[in-house]
Amino acid sequence: MIFLQLFWEFFKTGLFSVGGGLATLPFLQDIAQKYPWFTSSDLLDMIAVSESTPGPMGVNSATYAGFRAAGILGSLTATFSLVLPSVIVIILIARALTRFRDSPLVQDGFYGLRPASAGLIFGAMLEVFASSLFHTELWNGLSSLVSVLNIPAIAFFLILSFAIWKFPKIHPIVFIGVGALFGILFRF
Repeated sequence: MIFLQLFWEFFKTGLFSVGGGLATLPFLQDIAQKYPWFTSSDLLDMIAVSESTPGPMGVNSATYAGFRAAGILGSLTATFSLVLPSVIVIILIARALTRFRDSPLVQDGFYGLRPASAGLIFGAMLEVFASSLFHTELWNGLSSLVSVLNIPAIAFFLILSFAIWKFPKIHPIVFIGVGALFGILFRF
């Protein structure tokens, strides 16, 4: 039964997460609320690991969640079901696009997908931003504003953002490593 649930949830995620890995985040948040496979906190760790390891974030996250749910077979099931819709759609589009490439309807459809994808990615970004820099679980109105702020994490975010902006030629893996090191040392 768990394999069918994994297949169905990640198939839906793969089918509707237009825009790549970050667009899977709203679906992964929904899965975290419905099933005990991973928590919202695990999701933040999945994002951090997926963004700092090779491969697409959605696939890495599906593999992790599937493994947590049902071991190696679960990871294979979740990963396969996440990728399957893309394979099917690519095959269908490749056949149809050669015929309808110049169709205004097709071009308008692709034009409409851009803001939808951007909205999904932006919403996911806001969720990661808020969860990383604020203790949202402590929010209890304006009087609790100071306790909600994760001052060390915000300071580190601003310093790292400035460094990334000021030194664009430094490879991103250096910043990822620095972030991991600071997280280990200071436990934001």
